Amino acid sequence: MLNISLPEQLQAFIEAQARSAGMGSTSEYICQLILREQARVAQQARVEALLLEGLDSGDGVEATDDWWDQKRARLVEQS
Repeated sequence: MLNISLPEQLQAFIEAQARSAGMGSTSEYICQLILREQARVAQQARVEALLLEGLDSGDGVEATDDWWDQKRARLVEQS
């Protein structure tokens, strides 16, 4: 169990947000916020891992306008 103290203004805001979201309690609202943040952090870690994987995957290429045009042309061919 977690107990936190909040200024009245924040407490009122949380209560209003919980009501407008159709939640039964402020605890439910806070729990949803934490779950969303947990998912966001996990997604950020996944993106960072993919970026590092890409950096370690070999020599880079310069993404010029011509390079993008070739990529687009290949996508159209594959469609």
